[in-house]
Amino acid sequence: MNVEVNNKELSDNSIPSDNNNVSDNRIFDDSKLAKLNGVKTQGINPYPYKFEKTDDISDILKKFDDFEKNEGLTIRTAGRLYNIRKHGKMIFADLGDQAGRIQILVRKGNLPDEEFETFKNLVDSGDIIGIQGELFKTKRGENSISVSEFSLLSKSLCALPEKFHGLKDVETRYRKRYLDLIFNIEKRDIFVMRSKLTSEIRRFLAERGFLEFETPVLQNVYGGANARPFTTYHNFLEQKLFLRIAPELYLKRLVVGGYEKVFEICKNFRNEDIDTTHNPEFTMMEVYEAYSDYNDMMDLTESLVAELVLNLNGSYEVKMGERTINLCTPWKRISMEDALKEYAGLDVFAHSLEELKQIAIENKIDDYEKAKSQGEFLAILFEALVEEKLVNPTFIYDFPVENSPLAKSHREKPGFVERFELFVNGWEMANGYSELNDPLEQEKRFEEQDKKRKLGDLEAQTIDYDFINALGFGLPPTGGMGLGIDRLTMILAGLESIKEVILFPQMKRED
Repeated sequence: MNVEVNNKELSDNSIPSDNNNVSDNRIFDDSKLAKLNGVKTQGINPYPYKFEKTDDISDILKKFDDFEKNEGLTIRTAGRLYNIRKHGKMIFADLGDQAGRIQILVRKGNLPDEEFETFKNLVDSGDIIGIQGELFKTKRGENSISVSEFSLLSKSLCALPEKFHGLKDVETRYRKRYLDLIFNIEKRDIFVMRSKLTSEIRRFLAERGFLEFETPVLQNVYGGANARPFTTYHNFLEQKLFLRIAPELYLKRLVVGGYEKVFEICKNFRNEDIDTTHNPEFTMMEVYEAYSDYNDMMDLTESLVAELVLNLNGSYEVKMGERTINLCTPWKRISMEDALKEYAGLDVFAHSLEELKQIAIENKIDDYEKAKSQGEFLAILFEALVEEKLVNPTFIYDFPVENSPLAKSHREKPGFVERFELFVNGWEMANGYSELNDPLEQEKRFEEQDKKRKLGDLEAQTIDYDFINALGFGLPPTGGMGLGIDRLTMILAGLESIKEVILFPQMKRED
C-alpha cells in the first residue's frame, strides 16, 4: 500500500509543553498516522509483544574485525531506524540500539515483493524494527547487514528530523531527555557510566564488609544536614511529613543497633536554589563505620574515589574544559584555618569581629551578617575566597563547631570539630565527620540550631529527640562520610552542569 511521505522536521518549538491539554500536547505526524493505518490495513500488528533479539549491534560490529571468517554470517537484531535513504530497489538505513549503530540494506529480491513495498512505503525513521540478515561490506568498505527478514516492532508517530545534530535548545534536551538519548549516543554513554559508578561503589564497599540499607524518604523529623526541606501531608495519619534531606540520622541509628559498617545510595531532597552544581533532587552515598574517625573516613574516601576514577576513566587524569585534574593519590590535606592563610593570606583569629566584617564587605560577601563568631567568619570567608581555587583533590579538615552540629568536638582544638570536606574542581564532593556520639552534647547542639531556626535561619536543623535517645543507648566511636554521586559523575564526564548528568533534572513548569 503506497502512502505519500511528508516527513516534517522536529523543531524545538514543536515539543509539547507540560500541561494537561492532551490535544494541544500531541505532535503526532499526519503522514505517520496514515502509515499506521496502512500497516493495520495489511493485518500487521504495529506494536507486537516480543522479538527474539540474539545479537547486540556492538557485538555485530566486533565480528567485522575478522570479516574473512564472518562474511555472510546470519544475525538477528533490533533497534531504531535512522536516516533512511531510498535508491530505487535498494533502501539503506542506519539501525541503532543501546550500544551502537550499523548500516542495513533492504534490497528488492531479498524480501518478498509485498514486504519490500511495506518497508519502502510504511516504515519511517524513528520506527523500531527487528531484522534478520547477513553481514557484508559495501563497495566503499562500510560494515553493513543485508536484510532477509524484518518485523515492525513499534511504529513511531512523532516525526524525527532526518538531519539531527543535537537539539539547539538546551532546555529542550533536559525537558525531553528521551529525544536527547535517541540521537546522541555520547549522552547515553554518560548515564551508562553513571550506572557503572554506583555499581562500582557497591562492589568496593561490599568487599570491605559494608552492608547496604534503606532508610525512610518520608520522615516525621528532618535532619542530617543544614537545608530547607520539602513538606507533604499524609491524609490517613493527618500529619505533616518531610522529604529526606539526608539519611544520616537513620543510618547512625543502625550503628546504635549493632551494625558496624553501613551505607546507603539514595535520593535526597532539599528545597534550595538550582544552579550548575545543585538540583533539589540529588543522589548521595553515605557510609558509616564503627570504631573509626574522620581520618579513617578521609582514607576511605581517597581510596574509593581514586579507584572509581581509574576503573571508569582508565586514568587518574580527567579533563574539565581547559583544566586537567589529577586524582592520583595521595591527595592534599590541609585545615580550613591554614587553607584560608595559604590561598587568601588571611588569618581569621588575628582579627576582631569588626575587622572581619569589613574584610567580608570589601570582598562583597553577602552572608557576613550571619556570622557572630570568628569560627563562623572562618567558614564564610573560606567558602568565598578559597573553594574555587581547590582544583586538584584536596581535603579541608577541622571546621568551626558553629557550622557542624553533628560532628564530634576536636580532641585537641577547642572551638573546632573533627570534620572534613573533599574539594575537586572547586566543588564540594564529600563531607565527613568523627560522628558526635555524646547524647548530652548532641542535645545542646540541636538546641542551638533550633534557636537559629526560630530566628529565621530556614536551613538550621530541628531537634530530633528520638535520635538523641538512640544515642543514649550508646553509639560507638564512628566515622561517617557522604559522597555526591551527581558531582562525581560530572568530574568523570568532564561536564560543568549537573543537569547533564541527571536524566530528568528539575525544571520550571512550562505554562
